[in-house]
Amino acid sequence: MRKALRWLLSLVVLIGTMSAAGATAGAATAAEPAAGTDIKDRILAIPGMSLIEEKPYPGYRYFVLNYTQPVDHRHPDKGTFKQRITLLHKDTNRPTVLFTSGYNVSTTPRRSEPTAIIDGNQVSLEYRFFTPSRPDPANWSKLDIWQAASDQHRVFKALKKIYAKNWLTTGGSKGGMTATYFERFYPADMDGVVAYVAPNDVRNKEDSAYDRFFEQVGTKECRDKLNAVQREALVRRAPLEAKYQQAAATEGYTFKTIGSLDRAYEAVVLDYVWGFWQYSLLADCESIPVAATATDQEIYDSVDAISGFSFYTDQGLATYTPYYYQAGTELGSPDIKQPHLKGLSRYGYQPPRNFVPRDIPMRFKPWVMNDVDSWVRHNARHMMFIYGENDPWGGERFRLGKGARDSYVYTAPGANHGANVAGLVPDQKAAATASILKWAGVAPAAVQEDAAKAKPLTKYDAKLDKRDIQREPALRP
Repeated sequence: MRKALRWLLSLVVLIGTMSAAGATAGAATAAEPAAGTDIKDRILAIPGMSLIEEKPYPGYRYFVLNYTQPVDHRHPDKGTFKQRITLLHKDTNRPTVLFTSGYNVSTTPRRSEPTAIIDGNQVSLEYRFFTPSRPDPANWSKLDIWQAASDQHRVFKALKKIYAKNWLTTGGSKGGMTATYFERFYPADMDGVVAYVAPNDVRNKEDSAYDRFFEQVGTKECRDKLNAVQREALVRRAPLEAKYQQAAATEGYTFKTIGSLDRAYEAVVLDYVWGFWQYSLLADCESIPVAATATDQEIYDSVDAISGFSFYTDQGLATYTPYYYQAGTELGSPDIKQPHLKGLSRYGYQPPRNFVPRDIPMRFKPWVMNDVDSWVRHNARHMMFIYGENDPWGGERFRLGKGARDSYVYTAPGANHGANVAGLVPDQKAAATASILKWAGVAPAAVQEDAAKAKPLTKYDAKLDKRDIQREPALRP
């Protein structure tokens, strides 16, 4: 039965790939402008591409665009939607990075780390079903990792005619997962993959790796301090929920999706320890209040600052409905024991189903992540995974098997969910930089001879290389 199922899944993927390729091939028959034409005109000559706006930035052209995509790449004749993308144009003779956060796309000019390293162009995609890149009506069954990978494939095929040099794909967290899934389904497209802090939940019901992580992360002093505040927030549930109720009334928060303010309150509190290690550093433990002497307001403010009391409201969840849908259908989600909360927690870690409106059907497909994990272990080529030592999401990570070639897993010491190449120890930093330059086809001769000489090809730009810090739910990669 399992063999039959694997055969069927392979056939479905093959058929889908052929359909998407056919749609792309059809688009390629349109006349293309000459190479000397202005880059904006060349881009807008691509069938289905339209301009939202162009924003100036020194040394670049920056475009915010819409690209018409099939709702279902297996049946491209059954409806389309507009996917928002951005293009940071440097030069058609430079390599290009295909970036996605796995969520909404930023419309402010930004440069990912690989883009800065290779001095290239960058195409950034908004993930399907994140507004405004959502089909109307929304058939949620068409939100899966293969459909999203096929979105990337079509964008790549359309732009490859203009940007003919090497391409890399990258992203952080869910974006790193997205880059990995793209490589799994379309391994011939990219010349390299740089996936940052990408979780890999192979067996959704077995999360002991996270329990082991929280038993050793940081220092015992810091772990005890965080656990005490989290516990105290449940001990003082009544007065702190009263503060939450007051804030909800002031801000107009409602709790229809999760079911009640009480459920939302506990979900926020249970995110507290995870959220600290995801977004903070060990040194930040000094700012955590001492639970035994802290006032109600100090406990409330600390939980709010790290977890955010707005996130499990209807208003907070709405933005992330596509993520929680995917977590509950394919990606999986973490569940940790937290024994220090025994007798105080009423709901435990709630499943993604609780964070998605009930009129959206969900069914978990346990074979999907196992397929990706197996493929990476045995088939990885020119793939790089970077994790933070103190990032909870690294508890379940991608690993490489004997079949992997020219692929690497690095861990940045002391780093959180923002781990990057720059945070690696010097020899690994140079090796990772050299690999990225080589995959992009722009490694200087000195680097080809000695990886230790590898450095980014551009200087740091305070605006362009700024990380967009956005408060998000902790239990969301």
